[in-house]
Amino acid sequence: MTTRTQSVDTPAGEARITWHPARGARLVLAVSHGAGGGIEARDLRALAAALPGRGITVALVEQPWRVAGKKVAAAPKVLDEGWRALWPALEEPGVPVVAGGRSAGARVACRTAAELDAAGVLALAFPLHPPGRPESSRAAELTGAGRPTLVLQGGRDPFGRPEEFPEGSYELVEVPGGDHGFAVPKRAATTQEEALELITTTTAGWLDRLLP
Repeated sequence: MTTRTQSVDTPAGEARITWHPARGARLVLAVSHGAGGGIEARDLRALAAALPGRGITVALVEQPWRVAGKKVAAAPKVLDEGWRALWPALEEPGVPVVAGGRSAGARVACRTAAELDAAGVLALAFPLHPPGRPESSRAAELTGAGRPTLVLQGGRDPFGRPEEFPEGSYELVEVPGGDHGFAVPKRAATTQEEALELITTTTAGWLDRLLP
């Protein structure tokens, strides 16, 4: 499939959507990046490559601060403002949209899902707390998403290991050996390819159950 890029004006500046379309798409998965990188992240690339063949259009969203070439992410309030403003560009009549993101992008998706009427939330490497500061929990953002939620979390993520997450109505799947970027050590039992396949197949299966 041929990708296409769309610019969207928001109060926070210009955002950019890179579309990976599916023929006869039954839903759109809109995913944004984290504070330390862009849509070139390995998990986002893997989803964009794997899901269109299953009838799922993937929209990779670059927040305005990233499009502007800044190295530091905007404040949460500004991130949410940009996401809300670009949301209408993701909608098509009769095609549900699932909100998603990695790290800071996952927080944005969780905070805005209910008000935007997202069909669900995909949280990749949710930053449960800053590294070494478990007392500064962001669990309320996750548990308060108000929509069916899937969390994919690396087994050695310093921003929150799977066993640190509180009970909630969300589904949590561990990516064995994965760090915050889902990179796995070369000598790990799980290969990098297997880790990414776990992410894509788990997401696809969850989306199938969410919107059969």
